[in-house]
Amino acid sequence: MRFIQKLRKKRGRDLAADLVTGFLVLGCVLFGAGLLWISTLDIPDLSSFDERRVLQSTKIYDRTGEILLYDLHQDVRRTIVPYESISRHIKNATVAIEDDTFFEHWGVRPLAILRSMWSNVLSGGSPFSGAGGSTITQQVIKNSILEPEKTLTRKIKEAILAVRLEQVLTKDEILGYYLNESPYGGTIYGVAEASQAFFGKSPADVTLAEAAYLASLPQLPTYYSPYGSHRDELDARKDLVLERMLLNGFITKEEYDDARAEVVAFLPQVATGIRAPHFVFYIRDYLAEKYGEEALAERGFKVITTLDWDLQEAAEEIVNQKAHENETKFNASNAALVALDPTTGQVLTMVGSRDYFDEEIDGNFNVALAERQPGSAFKPFVYAEAFRRGYTPETAVFDLETQFSTTCAPNVFTSEGGCYSPHNYDNQFRGPVSLRNALAQSLNIPAVKVLYLAGIAPSIRLARDLGITTLTNPDQYGLTLVLGGGEVRLIDMVGAYSVFANEGVKNTPVGVLRIEDSEGNTIEEFSPTPQPVLDREVALQISSVLSDNTARTPLYGANSPLYFGGDAVAAKTGTTNDKRDAWVLGYTTHLAVGAWAGNNDNSSMNELSGLIITPLWRAFMDIALEKYPADTFPEPPTPNPDEKPILSGIWFDPSGLISEKNSRRGVPSISVEDTIASAHSILYYINKNDPTGPSPKNPAQDPQFVLWEYPVSVWKSQLLTNTASGNE
Repeated sequence: MRFIQKLRKKRGRDLAADLVTGFLVLGCVLFGAGLLWISTLDIPDLSSFDERRVLQSTKIYDRTGEILLYDLHQDVRRTIVPYESISRHIKNATVAIEDDTFFEHWGVRPLAILRSMWSNVLSGGSPFSGAGGSTITQQVIKNSILEPEKTLTRKIKEAILAVRLEQVLTKDEILGYYLNESPYGGTIYGVAEASQAFFGKSPADVTLAEAAYLASLPQLPTYYSPYGSHRDELDARKDLVLERMLLNGFITKEEYDDARAEVVAFLPQVATGIRAPHFVFYIRDYLAEKYGEEALAERGFKVITTLDWDLQEAAEEIVNQKAHENETKFNASNAALVALDPTTGQVLTMVGSRDYFDEEIDGNFNVALAERQPGSAFKPFVYAEAFRRGYTPETAVFDLETQFSTTCAPNVFTSEGGCYSPHNYDNQFRGPVSLRNALAQSLNIPAVKVLYLAGIAPSIRLARDLGITTLTNPDQYGLTLVLGGGEVRLIDMVGAYSVFANEGVKNTPVGVLRIEDSEGNTIEEFSPTPQPVLDREVALQISSVLSDNTARTPLYGANSPLYFGGDAVAAKTGTTNDKRDAWVLGYTTHLAVGAWAGNNDNSSMNELSGLIITPLWRAFMDIALEKYPADTFPEPPTPNPDEKPILSGIWFDPSGLISEKNSRRGVPSISVEDTIASAHSILYYINKNDPTGPSPKNPAQDPQFVLWEYPVSVWKSQLLTNTASGNE
């Protein structure tokens, strides 16, 4: 038995030894094969290091492909300065954020490369899709010698050349090359040009905070641009740079605190030879995000956009003129406008401010992409959700002073102390109104009731389906949502209204028609991706209401800027109670246009009405409709005659059409008194979660019933008193 056990142990040891030997042999073979393969690579000689790779500029055109909007590198600026003339803060900040072991390693960090490759794979990309793991030395090689493909071959070449470069140059020389040649955004290359462009200083004179900003840019210069729409992310990265500097002992805690507290002012952006700048940088952000900063700088893209240059020129002139007028009249210093083709989602016009180069209002900020409160311009989404659930444009609700907070008494009409009782724009109450008139005249009290009937979460879900991207948490909104309590983007609002224009079919806003590389190969081409997101009947109902000039006349007048005579144009205005935002959204079957007026700093205007923004919108529409004529909206289907009377607009109880008194007289008609006396709020007749289903057996179970029923009872009492006294 012992002999057998010893034999088994010996065989086990032999097997383990054989496995180890096998793995070692296999490893040696693979290593040798790898070395053999590497030896076959065509690795450039470092003698070519001083022959900088020529950038092939990306050019952005209008939709015709003939009008050049911008050449991203037509004014490339690069000034070489001695290493000694660069602030130590810039050097240390760059090392801290890009390669904190720069002064210790020998050109590459294998473990960092492997971590980066694994991270890229986990994020769904190729192992070589990101730039993480590269040392400063590798980045110098990448920017100077190698072609921009992201492959294992290039990564190996990059590593080999980085090791060789470390053998022929000092660390200071390598860092100097990096700082003099890295991209800092747009046409700015090298830290000298960046220091002058951003701060008006030489790179020797920047402050610690300014140096941290500079070090933040080379990784993603387009995304982190101080003139773009990601300034908050740039500020966060600057703080990260300072933290890394503190961690690596480059600065003291006192210097860190002072730099965090320093308010850094960037000089206005200088850009020449550019057309439609807000749109151009919108496209540039898209390209950088999809293809990467390197491709944007090196691959010579020809980008054919969706922009209609004729309309863009007209829009820029109108926005500039009207915004200056509004500044004088209403203290509304800025304006923006976006136009889309609803049938494709193509952006035809984008004006992000009255003047991109206007320093007084921070004109380079693109309000078309900013988040602002939409006011009543949000109401159509809520009404659309209500129509989806079975309510109709003829459905009646009571426009009466109403308390909506269940913690407050129904006869307390205040919005203080946790209560909520909104008023209409004119502080008037109209009694029973149809949803058509309520939406067309932008009545607030009926709108809040419609939101309750439709549901907050479903209304937000529908708005997201239509293209509103910013309302991500339904739990943070209450009944004020329908009056514009959430923040939205102008471009999203125009896209969402386009769904109504396109009979319920969504086309996500798009700015690119085609992209060609430097050899003329098409690498991206627009292809429509229509998505049905709303019932056609509901979309037609919204268009019917928003184009009904008779229904909106009590609010706007019969000949307002929203009325186009024989042309079918749907439109909705929106204003915020704090006088900060004025909107108008409108559309035809082939054109959707939205405009905004206000102040970039969110300060209030002097007054709030459609007069602030509708003249601007109308001036553009008059020009645009000449090129994109309006067709008549199809009529929505006829309502079902068998539906509940309240859904068809009958706000009294029809079960008592013939009163007992009139029945004795043989008069088969309802009296005024009986009509009034039988009136109830809509919650008396319907279950809000199933409006077309059976009437509730106990309406009072709905928490809003008592709050809605009380003002109706008061209204009935007052009306009956007046009728009895002959004062009806």
